[in-house]
Amino acid sequence: MDLAGLPLVTVGAFALTSALIELTPGPNMAYLALVAATEGRRPGMSAVAGVALGLGLVGIAAALGLAAVISSSDVLYQTLRWGGVIYLLWLAWDGWRGAGEDIEHAPLGSTLARYFRRGLITNLLNPKAAVFYVAVLPGFVLPSGNVTGQTLTLSAIYVGVATGIHATIVLLAGTARVLLDDPYRSMVVRKTLAVALALVAVWFAWKTA
Repeated sequence: MDLAGLPLVTVGAFALTSALIELTPGPNMAYLALVAATEGRRPGMSAVAGVALGLGLVGIAAALGLAAVISSSDVLYQTLRWGGVIYLLWLAWDGWRGAGEDIEHAPLGSTLARYFRRGLITNLLNPKAAVFYVAVLPGFVLPSGNVTGQTLTLSAIYVGVATGIHATIVLLAGTARVLLDDPYRSMVVRKTLAVALALVAVWFAWKTA
């Protein structure tokens, strides 16, 4: 049996590889934990949806060869890299600045759209995602088959695995929100997570150099 021309054992190996990569702490994990713990699960899930769309768009770009262009162009890569770092630092500052505010459930509509948009932008400005599609994914593609179809299939698997892990992070971090009813505890947790996100931005800049 196969899937889009790929043996199931290859698909399984790719799914496992994707899971291990996504379980490594990074920008997505830090940001989603920050949102879920301080704002609640609904905004967290909105951010997860934005992240998923971002990963999916990068996967489609990879299938069309655009990710390879970004990877081979130092100017484009560095632009995305530093854009992502600056954006993560801005999110950290935004979280720190709002540490003294009371936590409120995000209403339906534009507020949730904001978290969706932030999750999307975080991934579109993440060259690590493009590098994954260029450096890791091709190793599971059979050159003798439909390369574009296989790339899209593996991209969908990666997005599915990543989304499952991200949703789990949000559900686990969301349970911490019940501890944040006290304003002082809320401020401490928000500032701690904001600092953690800033450190992730610094690590991200070093790791992708």
